[in-house]
Amino acid sequence: MKVSEAHILIVPGYTNSGPDHWQSRWERKLSTARRVVQAEWSKPVRADWVARMIEEVNAATKPVVIVAHSLGVATAVHAIPHCKKKIAGGFLVAPPDVANPNVRPKHLMTFGPYPRDPLPFPSLVIASRNDPFGSYEQAGDIANAWGSLLIDAGEAGHINAESGHGPWPEGTMVFAQFLTRLQAA
Repeated sequence: MKVSEAHILIVPGYTNSGPDHWQSRWERKLSTARRVVQAEWSKPVRADWVARMIEEVNAATKPVVIVAHSLGVATAVHAIPHCKKKIAGGFLVAPPDVANPNVRPKHLMTFGPYPRDPLPFPSLVIASRNDPFGSYEQAGDIANAWGSLLIDAGEAGHINAESGHGPWPEGTMVFAQFLTRLQAA
């Protein structure tokens, strides 16, 4: 699949992805990318975030490729069963442990637990070994449940601009390879 054959749906997490975040950079570079914009970035409400995601998927005129980061992963996975349009693939980065009672801020737990049904499309879960919001083991467990390929990002923190992943060239290469394996419908 080529970028022009898909709607690349950027799904940021808690507090949105700033201008230096790899998601924002990709959105600026990919001609068919658009962001799921939430009404309230700093006080996320699961039902509202999921409803916005469903709206964006169902408005697509081409197959959707989800590019989710952090709480955006939880948002996407909760929305998927309610989407009527075709989702061609999911690129799921740094899923937080939303079932962990020690997660901060506490309201992130309202996005847990993750559904454990296999995803109905090809997907990658990219996880770090030292992500402060979720363990590599937890990411591996949910990737296994979803039928996703788990990619080890090494010690990459939360894979965001703060952890040095603004441009994230390795992610760009993995995403390009992933996209070529997806089928345009």
